[in-house]
Amino acid sequence: MRGFSELLDALIFSPRRNVKLAHLAGWLRQTPHPDRGWGLAALTGDLRFAHVKAGVVRELAAEVSSPELFALSYDFVGDLAETVALLWPSEPQPGEEAEDLRLAEIVTRLNAIPRAEVKGVLAGWMDRLNVAERWALLKLATGGMRVGVSGRLARTALAEAFEKDVGEIEEVWPLLSSPYDALFDWLEGRSGRPQAEGRAVFRPMMLAHPADDGLAENFTPDDWQVEWKWDGARIQFVSAEDGVRLFSRTGDDISASFPELVQDMAWKGVLDGEILSGTPQKIGSFNDLQQRLNRKRVTSRMQQEFPVFIRAYDILLAGEADLRNLPLSQRRQRLEAEMAAIDTGWLDISECLAATDFDQLVKIKEQSDPRIEGIMLKKRDSLYIAGRPKGGWVKLKRDPKQADLVMLYAQRGHGKRSSFYSDFTFGAWRDGDNGAELVPVCKAYSGFSDAELKKLDKFVRDHTLNRFGPVREVEQKLVVEIAFDQLHPSRRHKSGIAMRFPRFHAIRWDKHPEEADTVEQLRQFMTRDNS
Repeated sequence: MRGFSELLDALIFSPRRNVKLAHLAGWLRQTPHPDRGWGLAALTGDLRFAHVKAGVVRELAAEVSSPELFALSYDFVGDLAETVALLWPSEPQPGEEAEDLRLAEIVTRLNAIPRAEVKGVLAGWMDRLNVAERWALLKLATGGMRVGVSGRLARTALAEAFEKDVGEIEEVWPLLSSPYDALFDWLEGRSGRPQAEGRAVFRPMMLAHPADDGLAENFTPDDWQVEWKWDGARIQFVSAEDGVRLFSRTGDDISASFPELVQDMAWKGVLDGEILSGTPQKIGSFNDLQQRLNRKRVTSRMQQEFPVFIRAYDILLAGEADLRNLPLSQRRQRLEAEMAAIDTGWLDISECLAATDFDQLVKIKEQSDPRIEGIMLKKRDSLYIAGRPKGGWVKLKRDPKQADLVMLYAQRGHGKRSSFYSDFTFGAWRDGDNGAELVPVCKAYSGFSDAELKKLDKFVRDHTLNRFGPVREVEQKLVVEIAFDQLHPSRRHKSGIAMRFPRFHAIRWDKHPEEADTVEQLRQFMTRDNS
């Protein structure tokens, strides 16, 4: 646990990706097995304990503090595990430290004990650990790491630590289970690579670069395949002898969220595409798709209420034939031919657009359907190369919309932001029974600089009206210009609207709150999009 807590501490306070990679790769090389396997599972979200939830941590807090002390401490610290770790009264004295607690011991015990014994076991371990180790223990047990390590980053660190191609690791990852014995046997040369042939595994995906200024000058229509960039979730669809799976762009298995799309089928191969809500004839909004994303279980009622389908963009494999080394023009022809053989009714193929020049593309982009983010331009001679190969694919996104909104609430962030108020709720004006009132329309926690974050944090502390656990209500006097991609009707929000990807554009210290936008003004964005 000592080494794992030091790793978590280093990851939290290392904002740069390359620094995180170095810390993680070093830990993977130095940590004995199976501890490193269990730690890797915890970092990637693959470790779960049925009887350990946040409620157990709150019960531990009640054992060592009064409700008032805990509430004040939690409000100041902003993280449940860290609060309990700091409040815990026992700590080994210098020279009296007990033998290090191993991750394998923790995992084995927590998997075996009943719910009634969990609190006592955790308390016994907490008495043996220092503050940082207690925090790491509670994070491990409850599954709430939030240290900036994605599954993709972890697999990249494995590749760096053991000098392997990350693509090889990506391909076999879906076949593995923690603590990844077969993986480490291969990485350290004790056995061959786990067998992926004929299995429904992930192939690293090709990604696009944002359009640069030189694209307009060098645009030749015949060189490019032009498609809509739909506002959905990029996926890889894999059908093989051992079944059908769906993967996210980062290689995470998301099949459980879309059970109707992963039924066994006669066709075998790999498609690159997008999951969209609705049907090919009537596409829904991203807000509808969000009801399905990241769910571990989806009921038949939810499938009926929020239907989905796949729009295919590209084909990687057809049967046993690997098509990735063919140019896009040939892959497109093969995709069109294979569509007739794919025995499912929830799949269609993306439309290719025609444009005589770049200016026409820009006009098409800005006048497109609101469910479209922009346009994709793909070189017809491009091979399917994992990562972001220069000059292959380019994305031309629509300009974001903007609105002036008033800050209503603030909450502490997580990880390196846990000491700052960095998650904010914003409102717009609406006519109420007692005159105009501000109602929440979105939450935003990105788009500001570190210097702006410090100013925002100071504003929250200086203008707090009420406290609700970790949330602070602030004086309604700060206006922020929020950029967003789309607006959708929403039954869950008091304002009746929901924003797609809201983020800070500018802090308008110069504006009065009365100058902020109204809900009706925001609704006009939906009207214009649907006109």
